[in-house]
Amino acid sequence: MTTDLLLAIAHHLLAFSIVAFLFVEFVLVSAAWSPGRVVVLSRVDAGFDGSAMLILIVGFLRVFLGIKPEEFYLESPFFWAKIGALLLMGIVSIAPTLRFLRWAKYARADPSFLPAPAELATVRRFIVLEAVIFLFIPTFAAIMARGYGLG
Repeated sequence: MTTDLLLAIAHHLLAFSIVAFLFVEFVLVSAAWSPGRVVVLSRVDAGFDGSAMLILIVGFLRVFLGIKPEEFYLESPFFWAKIGALLLMGIVSIAPTLRFLRWAKYARADPSFLPAPAELATVRRFIVLEAVIFLFIPTFAAIMARGYGLG
């Protein structure tokens, strides 16, 4: 029971951290750009990526070590929809991450580097798309937790 509680707490805290990292990324690419921002943005993105990987690991630990039998999760279409949404969010996040890495390379070569406004706008759209996809994850989780979709 304690293991299940600790995993549930970690899972929820990681979900909130993902939202926080997305929000900070959005603010950083929306505000007036300043030299050195790309370093902060890269660190925030690494935190986002790490949290996303950890939530997946902790989530599967909940499936196999939690109170509910693993069949409760594995037979639920909403569990798989939740996993699919998380994976889709991860795929969408690749584009901003690649931009941040490229910008960091440019910033190392030229400390006064500023990304083009069009690139910033594109990255903002990807971050908004990630946030919209994320909304489905707790929605599917709530539906799954109530047993919908199970025989």
